[in-house]
Amino acid sequence: MNMILFMIALSLALSAILTTLNFWLAQMNPDSEILSPYECGFHPLGSARLPFSIRFFLVAILFLLFDLEIALMLPLPWATQLEDPITTLTWTSTLIILLTLGLVYEWAQGGLEWAE
Repeated sequence: MNMILFMIALSLALSAILTTLNFWLAQMNPDSEILSPYECGFHPLGSARLPFSIRFFLVAILFLLFDLEIALMLPLPWATQLEDPITTLTWTSTLIILLTLGLVYEWAQGGLEWAE
């Protein structure tokens, strides 16, 4: 119990010290260039409201979808140690086949083509 209280007190003290140092060492008079919305040195020439191609959104959604499905397969090395590894192999194979079919479908539909 004493060790837990010590760890809590140490973490609170360290947090307070670092926060105080941050406020104390921070630059109080920031540069006007840093405060400007465009730090790159030149002002924009056109409107910032230009429409994006829908392909950017499609590729982003596809990336998130496939990345999420791959993340679902991360616990598989531990799942193969269960009593019935055939069930794990079946579900994994089904998931990989489904992902492959989805990728082939998007490829066939031209969803992965950047140029028309």
